Amino acid sequence: MVLGRTGKSETWFTEYQTDSLSLGLRIHSVLQSKTTGFQELLVVETETYGRLLALDGAVQTTARDEYVYHEMITHVPLFMLDAPKKVAVIGGGDGGAIREILKHPTVEEAHLVEIDAEVVDTARQYFPEISVALGDPRAHVHYADGIEWVKNARDLDVIIVDSTDPVGAAQGLFQAQFYQTIAGALTQDGILVAQSESPFLHQDLIRQMRDGMRTAFSEVRLYCAAIPTYPSGFWSFLMASNHPTAPSARTMGTNIETRYWTPDLQTAAFVLPRFVEELMA
Repeated sequence: MVLGRTGKSETWFTEYQTDSLSLGLRIHSVLQSKTTGFQELLVVETETYGRLLALDGAVQTTARDEYVYHEMITHVPLFMLDAPKKVAVIGGGDGGAIREILKHPTVEEAHLVEIDAEVVDTARQYFPEISVALGDPRAHVHYADGIEWVKNARDLDVIIVDSTDPVGAAQGLFQAQFYQTIAGALTQDGILVAQSESPFLHQDLIRQMRDGMRTAFSEVRLYCAAIPTYPSGFWSFLMASNHPTAPSARTMGTNIETRYWTPDLQTAAFVLPRFVEELMA
């Protein structure tokens, strides 16, 4: 509780994004606060971005900007393929990635692999518009360690690593060994995409991920999106494959409903600022 600009007592949520940078949001109420078997889970109602889900003090999603992240982490790799059928999401317990994946009519199976069942339960209760597709018969929810699950997976067209920040249980999701395991779980034409944090604030991590992916894949590319509630507001995704990637012919004729992704953005997202080009060199 802090004293606001009006002089009245106000409640704020603060995420300390680095040792010298924080994001502050004034909140109306705390809807849920608990310790799960894996992390601290918080749901609050904010004035600017609506409902917000935080894990270990870090923003995971908000009701008003979630579509940017979920559309860009899913549609970009899926539209590189003519007919993706089998997709897995590692993490992503809010269900937003599954919602977007199942907009593709060729998809027959969408697997959500989430280690913390309480994240999924919370999403169903407080973010029904995000978790709506988890009840689809094509959606399969696995409460498991993603690293172990991938070891036994095969013939996936796309694997999406929709992870939290690289701390605690999520650290292994950013390592070369995990990317090598993913390569074995994909089809010959399969694609890996992982959220890779901010090019402004996390350059060492991006380099680590880039180099780790290059131990298993011949092609590693980076693309970006603007996500207001993530550190710096400028976010990146790394995409890896063992073949050159280009938008499928079905991209321009699609009629899926989106709010951020467009057919033109499918290509434009890979046009990088000079400093990000140098980061990937």
